[in-house]
Amino acid sequence: MIYAINYDLKRPGQNYEALHEAIKNCGDWWHYLGSTWLVDSALNAQGVWSRLEQSIDESDSFLVIGVTSDYQGWLPQEAWDWIDSRSAKLAA
Repeated sequence: MIYAINYDLKRPGQNYEALHEAIKNCGDWWHYLGSTWLVDSALNAQGVWSRLEQSIDESDSFLVIGVTSDYQGWLPQEAWDWIDSRSAKLAA
């Protein structure tokens, strides 16, 4: 399943390297937009969240949501290639 991980990190000066490493450890990932990652993972949304929640501050906002086959936007071709190559794993 592919998940979009979106966040708004609100604590200035906090080091979020542990969060980025936790995201990378959830599965194959793509990261081009500042606060959005796509992760192709065998985990469900709760499993992804469980791996990430220890790396954020309580004031941060976070969303882990399955990517559907209905998507559109303006991204570099390499982003669309990454998504399209995993299209069989997209939620219905």
